[in-house]
Amino acid sequence: MKVIGDSEHFKQPFDHDEDYVSRAEAKREIAIYQELGMKLVVLSKTQIDKLELDEIIYDNVLKTKTIKINTEAYRRHLQYIGKLMRNVDVEALQLDIKNVLNQNSNESAKQNVAEKLKDQLMSEGDQAIQELIEKHPDLDRQKLRQLIRQSNKELTKKPDQASKSAAELVKYLRTEITE
Repeated sequence: MKVIGDSEHFKQPFDHDEDYVSRAEAKREIAIYQELGMKLVVLSKTQIDKLELDEIIYDNVLKTKTIKINTEAYRRHLQYIGKLMRNVDVEALQLDIKNVLNQNSNESAKQNVAEKLKDQLMSEGDQAIQELIEKHPDLDRQKLRQLIRQSNKELTKKPDQASKSAAELVKYLRTEITE
């Protein structure tokens, strides 16, 4: 005979089921998938190309970029991407996104360093070239001087336009200086 106060009486069948996921937990998981989908949608196409995404997810992320933001269609499409994300390894994808974003920030930092070096080389001349060659002996002194000379000529002729030689100098500095 069972007593009404018996704890066995109040147990639900899913209390012993290890695969059971509560409603709140399911909603938290869905929110994580949708947030990850939002991170993908914010990335540029070149950044998305660097990720190894499933073809269906890739196509839908790109399709989202064509939908107006803050519309019901946009919200529904983000939910659909969240649904597609359920089959993806979340941790691995988050790590890949982080690497892509970090790679872009490293590239922009290299670009900034090269731009500053270019400005310094063009303003200070041979002394700056000598200091740079002492730090980085693998640089070609003659090529540096030639690019600086051409850049200065282009800037004196057309000061309002960007110099092609200056851009080439920045590109050379970026590729040769690996620090």
